[in-house]
Parts: sequence; C-alpha cells; structure tokens
Amino acid sequence: MTALTATPITVHAAPARSFFGGVAAFARREFRDAIASRWFLLYTIAFTVLAVGVSFLSLSGVGSHGFAGFGRTAAGLLNLIMLVVPLMALTAGAGAIAGERERGTLIYLLAQPVSRTQVILGKYAGLATALVCSLCIGFGVSAGVLAWRTGGVGIAAYAMLVAFTALLALAMLSVGVLISVVSRRSAVATGIALFVWLALVFVSDLGLMASSILFRLRVQEIFGLAILNPMQSFKMAVIVNMNASLDVLGPVGAYASFTLGRALPWILAATVAAWAVLPLALATILFARRNSP
Repeated sequence: MTALTATPITVHAAPARSFFGGVAAFARREFRDAIASRWFLLYTIAFTVLAVGVSFLSLSGVGSHGFAGFGRTAAGLLNLIMLVVPLMALTAGAGAIAGERERGTLIYLLAQPVSRTQVILGKYAGLATALVCSLCIGFGVSAGVLAWRTGGVGIAAYAMLVAFTALLALAMLSVGVLISVVSRRSAVATGIALFVWLALVFVSDLGLMASSILFRLRVQEIFGLAILNPMQSFKMAVIVNMNASLDVLGPVGAYASFTLGRALPWILAATVAAWAVLPLALATILFARRNSP
C-alpha cells in the first residue's frame, strides 16, 4: 500500500466516537490506496477471469435447459477459491504494517493523534473492504454470465458461496496482518505469507493423511485436526450448506454429519470466523505493546 498522506486526524467528540472515527479515517485512506494499487487490479482481473472461465466450463455440459447453473458453478468454484482467495488475502495483509515500517512511513502514522489500535484496525478494515469488493466484482461478473445463460436456477447456493468466501478472505487477511506485525521487512512478511498459504493448502492435507496412518488416529481426532485448518472448515461448510453430503470426504465427513447433525454448519462457520477474529486480536495486542515502530 502507498503511504498515508491524509492530514492529522482530529476528532472532537465523545471517546467512543473518537475511537471509531479514527479507525474509519484510516480505513477510508487504506481503501483508497488499495483500490488504486496494482495488486487490487491484478487480483480482481485474475479472479474475475478464472470465475467466468469456471462458469463457462460448468455450463458446457448442461444443455439448453441450463440445469442447476448457479449450483453447479458454485461447486466448480470451490477448489478455485481455496487456492486463489487465501493467497490474495495473505499477501495483501502481509504488507499492511511491514510495508509502512520498511518505507519509514509508520513513524508518521504513529505521530498522528490516534492510537496504535486505531491504526491497525483501520488498515485492516480498509484492506478488508477492498478485498471483498474485488471478490464481489469477480462473483458479480460470473453471476451475470450465469443469469444470462441459465436464469436464476441455484442462485441461493451461489449467494451462500459468496458469503463464505468473504468470511474466508477476512480470516486469511487477519493472519496476513499478524504476519505483517511481527515482520520487520515486507519481503520477509510476503515470504512467510506464501509459506503459510502452501502449508494450509497443500501440506496440511498431506500431513493429516500421514499422521492418521503413522499415529493411527481415530476418525474423531482426524476431524478435530481437519477443522483447525480454516480451508477445510470452509470447504466442509460450503458442502454442507449446499445440501450435499459430507460422505464425499470419506469417513471423516460421514462421522461429522452423523455426530454433529444440524450443529455442524454452525460449528464450521464459527471456526472460520474465529480465524478472522483471533489473529487480528493478537496482532492488535502485539502492535500496541511495541515500544518502537
């Protein structure tokens, strides 16, 4: 993100309004910087092209009746989202604080009459808004293609996918901001973010399979470890809310469906939401306690 160049923030109001006013001021500036940056343009174009491509592929075999257009596309987009969206969010968050620190502009930000908590929450809110807007553009264009070809068949499943994708993006952005707070340089933060992305997308699945064989884990233990990964929680939550069976995930999915029943969607959604809240809270605490920029 580019440096914040807004005039010093002065809020003559009650303390609560002063706090949220400072957060909103930083959020607005961060949002303007984000949408003017190249990463926003590139991520938006890439996600839109991929989403539209999946839409056309999902419609290629449905015939003239367009059977289950939105629902089929939602299922097709699931794996794409798990690869692209976390990468977008992690790399965007990784530069939030580390980039300002490396450019030397963090000192200027902290010299404003606002707290460190306002700075980090404002930057997170601005980036989150820009990221969700980027995703909505991609989903919107894809939805337009689907509506043109098939009408509104399965649109509820598609809308649910959009909501869960936004939640996943917020969770990964929160992790990215935490990485940015503990990193001194933006290149290091980006490298750690890429490693975390690889670990969550690829290594966790392989490691879970290897651990289940090596340590002879029970199915409930495998399920417990699986939902600790926000990617897996996201995938299972989408499948469940599309009224599909988790049996496609094997014994673990069957166990989750049978044991947790109707509570399963709420547990999975809460797990992803926790990833959006807890890393950001930890990042806020660590950033507030630092004695130096």
